[in-house]
Amino acid sequence: MSTDLSLIGRSACEIVELLRTEEVSPHDLLDTLAAQIERVEPQVNALPTLCFERAHAHADALLKKPVAERGLLCGLPVPIKDLTDVAGVRTTRGSLVYRDRVPATSDAGVALLEARGGVIYAKSNTPEFGSGGHTYNSVFGITRNPWDLSRSAGGSSGGAAAALASGTAWVAQGSDLAGSLRTPSAFCGVVGMRPTPGRVSYAPAADPYGTLGIHGPMARNVTDTALLLDAMCAEVDGAPLSLAAPATPFLTHARNPRRPARVAFSAGLGIATPEPEIAAICLKTMDRLAANGIGVDETDLDLSAANQAFHTLRGIAYATNYEEVLAQHRDVLNPNVVWNIEFGLQQDNQAMRSALRTRAALFQRLDTLLQRYDVLICPASIVLPFPVEMRDVREAAGRHFDTYIDWLAITYALTLTGMPVIVIPCGMSASGLPVGIQIVGRVRGEAALLSAARAIEEIVGEWANGKPQVS
Repeated sequence: MSTDLSLIGRSACEIVELLRTEEVSPHDLLDTLAAQIERVEPQVNALPTLCFERAHAHADALLKKPVAERGLLCGLPVPIKDLTDVAGVRTTRGSLVYRDRVPATSDAGVALLEARGGVIYAKSNTPEFGSGGHTYNSVFGITRNPWDLSRSAGGSSGGAAAALASGTAWVAQGSDLAGSLRTPSAFCGVVGMRPTPGRVSYAPAADPYGTLGIHGPMARNVTDTALLLDAMCAEVDGAPLSLAAPATPFLTHARNPRRPARVAFSAGLGIATPEPEIAAICLKTMDRLAANGIGVDETDLDLSAANQAFHTLRGIAYATNYEEVLAQHRDVLNPNVVWNIEFGLQQDNQAMRSALRTRAALFQRLDTLLQRYDVLICPASIVLPFPVEMRDVREAAGRHFDTYIDWLAITYALTLTGMPVIVIPCGMSASGLPVGIQIVGRVRGEAALLSAARAIEEIVGEWANGKPQVS
């Protein structure tokens, strides 16, 4: 076993190849991560719970098998978001209610990752129950952005994104409802994918038929994201909507980039207005695509009806999951969480019917657009990473927001449609903070989306003119 910090800068795909040729072992990677975590974690607070002893034991078990039987990831370390159970590892969900909880069994998605050769070594930080676009909680505190430690890493998969940006992970598991892996990816300059519901499954769940909250892969580039997506895909017992793994791996499609012929671009999806600097960087990115032979059309797509529908359906999901928690532990819950649950409990049948009809209409609207374009592109966030002292964003581009999640409308509008979305970095602000775009593909179209995203990633090229403060 040895520590080699030069491995931190390698891609996940390169690391897996080194594992397959046995030029490095999972133990080497774990020791290297431990050293990097010791260097950067006190400043970033991305991975507050570590389980290296468990990880080394899993690595020992893998190494007893022939290389060909060590799974797709072959011993690649993977952190798991603290909303998701890992057997024998403290899993708090960012809440004082569960601060001492150690589950006896793993989530089915975690078990799948381990069966595919992933080695779990840490839990990544999240706001309480994943609520909001800024990662802080009363158990572990604030996760800071590696590009600027005074700024938010986004949320709710902020710990995962910050770990990737600060070199304490090669890939990371995240989850997304209102943009929970997309916003942190944009804030931290990494890649995150929200797949079609059912593509990546988890179990057990309070509502196994829910399609708003999903799990997805995060990494530093599109190809590594595709690698982790392959490892996360399978029909899962206990997840009735789970989809089978594709015949051709997603990684194959990512490694064969295909430039889209025509893309639609929207600055705000009719529901949001980005800050001027973000809009300018995204438009510059569209100019680069056009200069490389891709047709770019601005679209008047209007998803503004998503606001009420999303709040209604999200509130019902919170009430389904946490009604009993509210009844028993109101005094220790974040006020935003209390509001979420109570809002859901107040929804009536009429509100539900209206939300479902609206959701269907929005899906049809976007589906029709994507019959004419290969992908839709829009900003991944309407604001730059904000100071960590702020709990949320209440104003942007001259618009006031009534709730703590309204600033996430540009991501949650797409949640309602069920289309797969990937976020990639496309530039930097004058203050040295990352800016990202969302690329939206057709339903169940992850393969074509990854191929197009990889081609766009190649055109964007070196988007950063600096490096994180902590890496």
